[in-house]
Amino acid sequence: MFHATTILAYKGKDKSVIGGDGQVSFGNTILKGNAVKIRKIKDGKVLAGFAGSTADAFNLFDMFEKHLESTKGDLLKAVIEFSKEWRKDKYLRKLEAMMLVLNREKIFLLSGTGDVIEPEDGKIAAIGSGGNYALSAARALDKLADIDAEILVKESLMIAGEICIYTNTNIKTYVIEDEK
Repeated sequence: MFHATTILAYKGKDKSVIGGDGQVSFGNTILKGNAVKIRKIKDGKVLAGFAGSTADAFNLFDMFEKHLESTKGDLLKAVIEFSKEWRKDKYLRKLEAMMLVLNREKIFLLSGTGDVIEPEDGKIAAIGSGGNYALSAARALDKLADIDAEILVKESLMIAGEICIYTNTNIKTYVIEDEK
């Protein structure tokens, strides 16, 4: 298990949200506290987040974005093609990294071994060192309260940041809202 950040994605009733903390760790040292590890892609119609080596994140984001463009924004096709390329590339296969990608219809976890995983509930996924903490908090908030999707993501990540030493409480979120 690698020690990285925390990224949480949530597909709510009227919006999809991705959020991440800002901590960059190197071993047991915090190098930076305000990094942004999430992106809006495909004209803001797709959100993506990364946990793992920061240096590799940019290459993986670019690679995924190319697949998204070549599939004309079809997220399912893009994640499958991306996964195939990730799995075939000898260098990329060795990365200890994961990505979350989502739009208003789907949410996927992309593992460093080339797996494409759609969450069982179809609406909440988390990655990184504090991922299980954020996921647990998000599931509880989702079940217990009729809460705004962005607030759910922020609060869940705050909880993870209070528990996981590789996660901080400097939270950044991006949102895709339903067109009205």
